[in-house]
Amino acid sequence: MTAAIRVLIVDDHEIVRKGIRALLAIKRDIQVVGEAKDGAEAVKLAEALRPDVILMDLMMPKMNGIQATREITAGTSGARVLVLTSFAADEHIFPAIKAGALGYLLKDSGAQELVQAIRQVFRGEPSLDPAVARKVLAELSTPPQKPLTPDPLTARELEILRLVAQGKSNREIADCLVIAEETVHTHVSNVLNKLHLASRTQAALYALKEGIASVNDIPDAPAG
Repeated sequence: MTAAIRVLIVDDHEIVRKGIRALLAIKRDIQVVGEAKDGAEAVKLAEALRPDVILMDLMMPKMNGIQATREITAGTSGARVLVLTSFAADEHIFPAIKAGALGYLLKDSGAQELVQAIRQVFRGEPSLDPAVARKVLAELSTPPQKPLTPDPLTARELEILRLVAQGKSNREIADCLVIAEETVHTHVSNVLNKLHLASRTQAALYALKEGIASVNDIPDAPAG
């Protein structure tokens, strides 16, 4: 039997945490392993509990969700962050994605949408609320302030970009291409630098917009 997806719920409102816990309790493939009431506690529990997915609120005391996301994704827990918030403004969306969040869902989403997003983020797939996805795609369609590097992506970098769009981790890409994980890390960094992108989620959406990856690779980022 496949192990359940281990989830940490982070929200400063107890009633929200308990509601989400009750919702997820009926899903056999999801296990809530803990709750945190602010970003600072989330960072500590991410290391202590090693969850697979963290549901992250943004506006919290002590440490907000963006800073917590940044610290968690830079740490060693390996947890993937799914932002769950009421805010759909650009000043919240883009900093969260740049901080490393793999998903961004609004709190008025349905129960099934939340469960689907958790499963997608667990698999390493970007999962964005349709309204958020449209904003990100619109942002990426705006000409960058700095021109793209005259040095185009190499064949290997394009190959790795497609695999990133499929949600594969550096280790999975390394295994697929039979190269060192550190080599993959270098290639991913080169891709982000050349395209002036800040995260793997942005790279995946860029690959979709440019036709480098198909819409099936990024199931929750519709192009409409």
